[in-house]
Amino acid sequence: MGHLHRGGALAAVLALVLTTAAPAPAAAAPDRYRNPISAGYADTFADPVMVRGDDGLWYAFGTSDPLREGERRAHRVPIARSADLVDWTYVGDAFAPDQRPSWAAPGAMFWAPDVRRVAGRWVMYVTVTDTTVSGDTFDTAIGAATAPTPAGPWTFADAPVVAPRPGGGGGYLWTIDPSQLTDVDGRNYLYYGSYYGGLSVTELSPDGLTAVGTPTLVAIDNKFEGSYVLRRDGWYYLFASTANCCAGPATGYSVQVGRARSPRGPFVDQDGQRLDVSRAGGTPVLTQNGNRWIGTGHNGFLTDLSGQDWIVYHAIDRADPYLDEPFGINERPMLLDRLNWVAGWPTVNAGAGPSDGPRPAPVTTGRLDARFDSADLTGWRSDGTWRVADGQVTGTGALTSRTAVGGDVRAEADLRLAGGESAGLRLGEVEVRVGGGRLTVREAGGTAAEAPLPAGLDLADRHNLAVEVRGRQLVAQLSPARLGDQLAVVALELTRPAAGPLALLAAGAAGFDNVSLARLYRLVRHTVAPPAVGPLLPGYSDEFTDGLDPAWRWIRRNPTAGVTDGALRWPVESTDLVGTGNTAGVLLRDAPTGDYVAETKVTLDLGADTVRNYQQAGMIAYVDDDRFARLAQVAIWNTRQVEYGYELPFAGQPVYGGSIVGTPATTTWLRLAHHVDPATGEHEFRAGSSRDGQHWTWGAVWTFPADTTPRIGLVAQGGAQPAVTAEFDYLRFYR
Repeated sequence: MGHLHRGGALAAVLALVLTTAAPAPAAAAPDRYRNPISAGYADTFADPVMVRGDDGLWYAFGTSDPLREGERRAHRVPIARSADLVDWTYVGDAFAPDQRPSWAAPGAMFWAPDVRRVAGRWVMYVTVTDTTVSGDTFDTAIGAATAPTPAGPWTFADAPVVAPRPGGGGGYLWTIDPSQLTDVDGRNYLYYGSYYGGLSVTELSPDGLTAVGTPTLVAIDNKFEGSYVLRRDGWYYLFASTANCCAGPATGYSVQVGRARSPRGPFVDQDGQRLDVSRAGGTPVLTQNGNRWIGTGHNGFLTDLSGQDWIVYHAIDRADPYLDEPFGINERPMLLDRLNWVAGWPTVNAGAGPSDGPRPAPVTTGRLDARFDSADLTGWRSDGTWRVADGQVTGTGALTSRTAVGGDVRAEADLRLAGGESAGLRLGEVEVRVGGGRLTVREAGGTAAEAPLPAGLDLADRHNLAVEVRGRQLVAQLSPARLGDQLAVVALELTRPAAGPLALLAAGAAGFDNVSLARLYRLVRHTVAPPAVGPLLPGYSDEFTDGLDPAWRWIRRNPTAGVTDGALRWPVESTDLVGTGNTAGVLLRDAPTGDYVAETKVTLDLGADTVRNYQQAGMIAYVDDDRFARLAQVAIWNTRQVEYGYELPFAGQPVYGGSIVGTPATTTWLRLAHHVDPATGEHEFRAGSSRDGQHWTWGAVWTFPADTTPRIGLVAQGGAQPAVTAEFDYLRFYR
């Protein structure tokens, strides 16, 4: 499709009003999909999030970029809809061109929406770029709008949820990228923030429209933005994006994660490093792998009907990074990939990263998929009084499906109590009920377990009940809208596997919708293997035991650098390679052919917390001054990070960006794993870092054309004040 399905402001508004009665999903869902999933309707659809609507269809929301090349109109939170998470249709924009909250300045843009169900209605949290509060530009705030359905119509709240915040360094802190969470005690939280100001969380009022109490900093400034928080197995996982979102063909945006036992943190990564300190941690979840997708970040989350989790995000095609018109806007389509959990930590495609090519599609239909769009209850046996009205089935007693439970399955339903005492599902001889302030699981003639529901929870509002059975382990959870924010979770070890018919249960009047039964997703227990390190290649390596090996060559020799006491000592220069200046010294040597791993151990005392821009030292894969990948521990404002920077020539000028790998220490080990792509001949360099030389964090891949011959070297640059010397113990090559 070469154009939007609907055009013009009036058509967009009418679309939102008319699509509340959406068409039924297709009878058979596709079994394969291919990224980008937004290709059918949009060239760019940034900062995406998804929800499943009351109609059983899926809705995606994105940032207000033009949707097609040649368009000059910025869309105001575009909305797309799908029956199967594969084929998508543009519905319209959430907001008309002249629609804005009373406190937003004329011309304000709306970015990075987050859509949730709060207090029985849909709430959209959105960045408002300019307000009337200060009279300044980019005094960002978080606004909210409410709607009866994800398709709208959306109505702005009268006041900002989080107002503009003056920054200590001038201007206003970046109050952007909202993400809401409802906790097991029923409290609502909102996460927000970016590089200027860091990531914070604040409690919200019960209606979700007002920040209350004192916010807590959960991730340091100058490293993270684009938060998304979910809860799993008693942990709160903070997903956050890092590096530059929008550097065209050098974009290294990626997603990292930390977890905590409280929604307010402290969040730590897989190595126990906190996200709110100068040497900030962060375990990579999603980063580029050498295929066409770079800048993989700003994620949302969803779960399909099999229970498989998925991550939705935007990325950049490195061969087509910009919209042709208006030029300069990064083209960021929407992608979708499996989110696996291995040993308690999330990773995309078991650590393989973003997909490019046909992949198994999400499960959006199963053995049973009942939407109750008609009054026909064929296939169900009624033991009580049941009727279909307004797209749901209501009644009391039991409504039993002819579809039977067997094996590992997931069953779910949207339910609400209409004055009844309890409602739930029966899977064979196991009953799962909501009511009386509890979520209860009971096996006939066997065991039972329960968990409290939040005090004051209104079960007359629609909630989602999901039940998973794997072997004899049953887990039930109640949530507002299937977005990783459970209100209650109960686990029970059954005495026998669940088997028998699926039934809807109601003690008193209750309503059900979107009832499904599907084969449970397959667990992934291991991640893909990291780059292997083989035997040492002594002919290419240097231990710095007796001066510099003759194989080294200088680019802009630094006379103050030299070998003493078994190490190369190099005072950090007030120079750089970025852009057209190219004043920095580089110490290079030829690399082996084929696949290899280069490693160095560098000690650089950058202290902590203070601003020492941009002192750094590390390793480099170098073709020339305008094409290199530099892996270094570096001071970036008050933080200390391992940056994997990248520069290449594009459209007649050098373009620089980068990605973030692991957490540096004063002494940090660095690796570049080189691989030649057998299909393209490209040189792929994957970066790794370690704090002890034993446990490694692997990050992004940067590529070089097949007709280049990258050399490997060392650098110490970025600023001479205060004086600091980098110390390299060795440079080693391994097959």
